[in-house]
Amino acid sequence: MIVVTAPTGQIGSALVRRLLEQDAQVRVVVRDPGQLAPDIRDRVELVAGSHADPAVLDQALPGADALLWLVPPDRSAPDVREHYRRYATVGADAVRRHGTEHVVGISSAGHGWTEPAGVLSAAFAMDDELAGSGAAYRALSMPFYMENLLGQLDSICSAGVLSLAVPADRPFATVATADIAEAAATLLTDRSWRGHDDVPLFGPDRLTPDQMAEVMSQELGRPVAYRHVTLEELAAGMRTAGAGGRAVRDTTDVFAAHAGGIYDADWAVAQLGSVDFATWCRTVLRPRAQAHPAWS
Repeated sequence: MIVVTAPTGQIGSALVRRLLEQDAQVRVVVRDPGQLAPDIRDRVELVAGSHADPAVLDQALPGADALLWLVPPDRSAPDVREHYRRYATVGADAVRRHGTEHVVGISSAGHGWTEPAGVLSAAFAMDDELAGSGAAYRALSMPFYMENLLGQLDSICSAGVLSLAVPADRPFATVATADIAEAAATLLTDRSWRGHDDVPLFGPDRLTPDQMAEVMSQELGRPVAYRHVTLEELAAGMRTAGAGGRAVRDTTDVFAAHAGGIYDADWAVAQLGSVDFATWCRTVLRPRAQAHPAWS
């Protein structure tokens, strides 16, 4: 039995489908079972609730051979470190109680980075907690998700602008969530691994943001330009939108780490996914852009 947390997100939903295609027995922990696709809901065991709740995990983990651990994002959380710590502590304790032998965590690349890095630092602390649970543990460690760019559809479609707080001419590491799901499925179904390790997973490209905008232009058939947002501009925009001081600091720390090379060491040794940026733009971004009201 394989237990999957956060099964309605982009990674979890793709992972569950891949596991079912391989005839794996799957149990999901989900806050709202109604959010599962009907064809998935009928083929998995359901445990309703949050995996931050020990009682929910006590329902989910008996008889489990492997566990996919993903901390759901919570933009309202006042402290991202505490958010991750709470989930990780509950998860590690439950793994100990039930003797779950294999755990795969959705984490960040850049282990060993010593400067503050917001949610990335929180993910590293999560890995330490789960690695101490007694289970064999793999931290599936990624850079920036391509799907995060979907949050800029308004700007891309209406103004032809892609914005990030990273230098225009520095290679920017990305990965598609489809590749994350595929790598997680491999680890969860082939459990010959032991001990603890990080598994860096990156997309096959090594593009700068300027080059990413060029690829977008080609795949969308309309010009897209890159705009480098300074950390000061990013912070000011977040404060205007009502973000608190810690949230602003956490976000700017993430992008400062990106610009400072947090992913460079892992990029040199990472497993490479199969979805390049052009393919992602063609198969994921373009359909979403064409459905956007500003696309006409």
